[in-house]
Parts: sequence; C-alpha cells; structure tokens
Amino acid sequence: MRVTILFVMLFVSMSFKTFAQFGVSVHQTNLPFVGFNYELKDKYMGELRFSTDNFFEDISPELVFTRFIKKDNDYNFYGGLGARLNIYEGLVIPLGINVYPFEKKNFGFQMELTPIIGDDALLRGTWGIRYRFGDRSK
Repeated sequence: MRVTILFVMLFVSMSFKTFAQFGVSVHQTNLPFVGFNYELKDKYMGELRFSTDNFFEDISPELVFTRFIKKDNDYNFYGGLGARLNIYEGLVIPLGINVYPFEKKNFGFQMELTPIIGDDALLRGTWGIRYRFGDRSK
C-alpha cells in the first residue's frame, strides 16, 4: 500500500505541465540505490529511488523532492525532504552537491548527506554518478 502511495505521488507530480529534464543516478554507500529524477524549471528536482544490492522483498523505495540552493553550469547544491519505506523507514532530509566537470553538462558526480529519521535514526552518506538526458551544452 505504501509503495502505491509513492507511485501515485510521483506520477501526479510528473503530470504538471512544466519544463522537465529527466535523469538517472547511482548512489554508492552501505545502503546503495538507483534514482530516476526530473529537474523542474531548473529550481527543483523530484527523485524516485530504489535500494539495490538486496533481495526483491527488501527493496526500499524512497521519494525525495529537493530545491537547488545554489545552481551554476558546473555544480549545484541542493536540499530537500522525502520519505523512505520498507527497511529504515522514515523521513529523509537530503543535502548534497552535483558537479558537472565536463564541457557537455550531461554527466556528473554527486555527494549527499542524508539523515533518515524514523524508528531508527541513521545518517547516510553517499557518492555516485548522475546523468541528465537531453541537450545540456547551453
């Protein structure tokens, strides 16, 4: 039921008629995950994340909405709020940076620090890669 609510929230948020840039990410940590995201109006990013490296019944979906605090062509800082279900359920508060060091700004690197607040309090630190589809050379 909780997963259904996450999917409904994601599809409702994607249905708004606004400029969006689709991307994918892989985050490495003790709790690794893969993410599918949309950048909205170059100010916001919604991301649906799924834990990896575990059994299917242990996959933990996570939905986060972030706002870019400082955005430049080569990097952006972001902070946000979200929820995680299944293992380590709770509120997530991501704070991170994306860096796009190459001439074409599609491929980049990310680092994120995220408190997960629920039955257990956990501080997750991740690093990884991010790819944005579409023309980002502007």
